[in-house]
Amino acid sequence: MASVAEVRAAVDAALHQVTEGQAAIQAAREKLGEAQQSLAAALDGSANDAVGAAHASLAQADQQLEDCLGATLLAVEQAQIYTATL
Repeated sequence: MASVAEVRAAVDAALHQVTEGQAAIQAAREKLGEAQQSLAAALDGSANDAVGAAHASLAQADQQLEDCLGATLLAVEQAQIYTATL
């Protein structure tokens, strides 16, 4: 059985990986925002349904990434609560 110190160290290592994942999610959201702006500029004035669908899909992807980020924040909080009880 692992010692409390070993469990805490393992949780800390996992939380570090989560932090790296959060940074990647944030970077992906920034890139999507840039893509949305570029698409809007390139297709300004177009009333084609495909243009609206493309914008909607990018907005949906951004929302899903935001939800993912929220889930990771909750996971970190729960892991910290657990290690505080050790």
